[in-house]
Amino acid sequence: MGKPDTRRLDREIQRTTKKLEAVRRGEWWPLTGRERLAMTRAMAGGARSVHRGRSTTGAEDRMDSIGSAVEMRLNAELTALHGEKQRLITEAARAKAAKKSSGWW
Repeated sequence: MGKPDTRRLDREIQRTTKKLEAVRRGEWWPLTGRERLAMTRAMAGGARSVHRGRSTTGAEDRMDSIGSAVEMRLNAELTALHGEKQRLITEAARAKAAKKSSGWW
């Protein structure tokens, strides 16, 4: 058995890393529909507060908590992808070792 084929996982890891960096910069494109809706609602609530002459602290806190939840979700995805890649590599190494040890010599 040759090297394990981890290209698909590598692409997913790269994609998720880009998403995480974009979220840290404050971009919305990596957000799911539900997260975008929550963000929009928080912004609307903040705009309403501004219109009424009140503080926007609550809306800002909600937006920050949504952003941190998205970061946590993407970090969890990244951790899972790295774990899966490591599992594939370990599995390939075990198969290679088993093949060598069961040789004719």
